[in-house]
Amino acid sequence: MPGPLNGITIIDLTTVLMGPFATQHLGDMGANVIKVEPLKGDVIRYSNQGRNHGMSNLFLNNNRNKRSIVLDLKKKEGKSVLTKLIITGDVLVSNVRPQAMARLGLSYADVKKINSSIIYVSCFGFGQHGPYAERAAYDDIIQTMVGVPHLFERAYDEPPKFLPSNFCDRVCGLTAVNAVTTALFYRERTGQGQLIEIPMYETMVQFLMGDHLGGHTFEPPIGKMGYARIVNPNRKPYKTKDGYLAMLVYNDKHWATFLTLINRTDLIGQGIFANVAARGANIVEVYGFVREIMLQNSTETWLKRLKNADIPHTIVPTLEDILENEHLQAINFFPEYEHPSEGKIRMTAIPSQWSVSQPDIRLPAPRLGEHSREILADYGYSIKEIEQMIEKGITKVDNK
Repeated sequence: MPGPLNGITIIDLTTVLMGPFATQHLGDMGANVIKVEPLKGDVIRYSNQGRNHGMSNLFLNNNRNKRSIVLDLKKKEGKSVLTKLIITGDVLVSNVRPQAMARLGLSYADVKKINSSIIYVSCFGFGQHGPYAERAAYDDIIQTMVGVPHLFERAYDEPPKFLPSNFCDRVCGLTAVNAVTTALFYRERTGQGQLIEIPMYETMVQFLMGDHLGGHTFEPPIGKMGYARIVNPNRKPYKTKDGYLAMLVYNDKHWATFLTLINRTDLIGQGIFANVAARGANIVEVYGFVREIMLQNSTETWLKRLKNADIPHTIVPTLEDILENEHLQAINFFPEYEHPSEGKIRMTAIPSQWSVSQPDIRLPAPRLGEHSREILADYGYSIKEIEQMIEKGITKVDNK
C-alpha cells in the first residue's frame, strides 16, 4: 500500500539532524524525498560510528526513504538542475539560515517565482523579526536558552546539565512535519503555496513553558514559575533495596490502592494525601514519603506487589534492555535490513499504524550521490549531459 504522502515530492536541502529527521518522516509517509547534497555531503554522514566513510549510524537512522543527488549550487549548472526540481516539486525544506539561502538566490521570493504553489519550509535557530535572527543554533545551545540545564539545577540542586538527547532538533523536526502536512491540506483546499518558518528557540520555549509558566500564567503573577510536580527533587526513579523503580501514584484511586498496599489505610483521604489539590500543594513531601517506603523492599518484591495494582510502574532499563524489550520484540520494532553497502543494519520501525495507507520503509539511507544519475535522467538530462556535469564537478555519483 502506498503511504499517505505518495505522489508528493519533497526537495530536501537539510543537513545534520532537525531537517533530515523531519524529511525522513515525510519519506516514511510515502513522499518522494530528493536529498540535495553538496559535494562533501551532509556533515552528519561523518559523525559517530559507521562501517564505511560517509555512512555513520546517525546518517543511516535519519535519512532512509530518500534519494541522494549531489549538486554544487554555487555553479550555474547546479543551480539550473535545482530549478528543474523546484518547478515540479511540492515542498522545499531547508535548515540553511535564510541569509545564506538568499545569497544562493534561493529565498522564498526567488523560489516562488519558479513555482508559485510550492510550500517552502525554512527551519532555523531564531525568529527572523528579533535581534537573534542571524545567530547560529545547535541543540545544546537551544536546550540551554530554553532552560533545560536550569531545570536540572532547580529540581535536583546539582550543576546544570543537558538532556542526553538531541531533544530540540527532534521536537522541531516533528513541528516541521506537522507544518508540511497541514500546509499541503491548505493548498489542497485553496491552491496556495506559502512560506513557513520554524524557529527552534521559539518552538522550544512554547514546548517547555506549557509546563513551566506556572503562576506567571496570570498577570499579576499568583505564584512561582515552574510545574511543582516536575520541578521536584523527589521526582526521579525510586531507589529500592537493590536497584531502582519508576512509579507514578497519580490519581485518588492510585493513592488508595498504594496506601492499602503498604498497610497505611489510615492515610487514605487524609492530610497531604486528601486529594489532588492537597498532594499538589505538598508534592515534595508526598514524593519523599514514597521514596522512603520504596527503600524498604527489593525491586523484585515491589514488582510482584504492584503487578495487579493498576499503578503505572516500570523497571529502569538500559539502552540495551530497550533493544531486547519483550513488547518491542513482539512487534518487531527494531527490524533488520540488508543495506547495499553497509551490510546488515538495524532501524526503528514506523510507530503509527494506518488501516488503508500504511507508511513503509522503502529505501535505506542513500550513499552520497547514489541517485544523481537516476534523478538527473528523471528530469530529462541525457547520458552525455550527465557525464559532462560529473566531469565539471557539478555533480558526483556513487557507483558502488
